[in-house]
Amino acid sequence: MIYLTRRERFSSAHRMFNPSLSDSENLELYGKCSNPEWHGHNYILFVTIRGEVNPEIGYLLNLTRLKEIISMYVILPMDHKNINTQVPFMKGLVASTENIAIAIWSQLYEPIRAEGAELFSVKIEETENNSVEYFGDNNMSL
Repeated sequence: MIYLTRRERFSSAHRMFNPSLSDSENLELYGKCSNPEWHGHNYILFVTIRGEVNPEIGYLLNLTRLKEIISMYVILPMDHKNINTQVPFMKGLVASTENIAIAIWSQLYEPIRAEGAELFSVKIEETENNSVEYFGDNNMSL
């Protein structure tokens, strides 16, 4: 089993808020991240896949193809967009880094599987100090 990771970057705006709460409740819960005028991040995305090396071609998945998949399903829909209002797969979700990671997983799982690999993890660095890594339901063991 080999693990292969691709790093990409995207910049997006968002606002942390729950529409069922008042502005003051959102402010108390999310602090400055609930600013009605939005705020943004330069996200760093790590997508890790796993599988066996194909002996005929010498790799798990062509990195150019992995880049194309990530670009099509994540970067193009999210880069320089407002996550709350312009990213269809985030509709109805609080735009937390946790939810973003889970949503990106759902976008990438099938396209990567169609290429003969398995999505292992999605990691997002929101800031230099804060990151989230999601391993999907199949990788969870409690």
